Amino acid sequence: MGIEMLFGRGPALRREIEGSRDMLCRMAYAWCRDAALADDLAQMAVEKALRASGQLRDAASLKAWLLKILANCLRDHHRESRDMVDVDSLEDILVAGGESPEEARASAELVRRVRAAVAGLPLGQRQVVTLVDLEECSYVEAGEILEIPVGTVMSRLCRARRALRDVLEPVAQDALGTRLRSVK
Repeated sequence: MGIEMLFGRGPALRREIEGSRDMLCRMAYAWCRDAALADDLAQMAVEKALRASGQLRDAASLKAWLLKILANCLRDHHRESRDMVDVDSLEDILVAGGESPEEARASAELVRRVRAAVAGLPLGQRQVVTLVDLEECSYVEAGEILEIPVGTVMSRLCRARRALRDVLEPVAQDALGTRLRSVK
């Protein structure tokens, strides 16, 4: 029996879990669209992960394991509150950097429109599109995180992408004078 078996993975795993808080908060915000709730959910997920760190079988799947805990925290929150998320209370994030004011405004407007389009998706589709397209999880990982079959992940993702294209393509045509093309 090695020392790791006696004392667990210890401080290194704790640091990795705690270091994942920003990613968890970002994902929670993408799912619930409420900054305060996202922060609370991320904190709950970190606390649960730290308490259950002995249950993590494969350190390589830490991200998927943490996102599954986060998805369960969100599910628990919805069960407890039965409240609807207020999509209208979103704040725009200003794009900073070396851009001109016009470019910054155009970028901020694009970000606002994309976020609004994603926020308009049903929760299941929003979760799948953020996991697969933003966090680059595989279909299998997304299915495990959300506890749904891979086929459901694929169909939700297809419907989400179609809905986003339908909402965002006219905006791109107006702004750029071109059609969006599909990129996988």
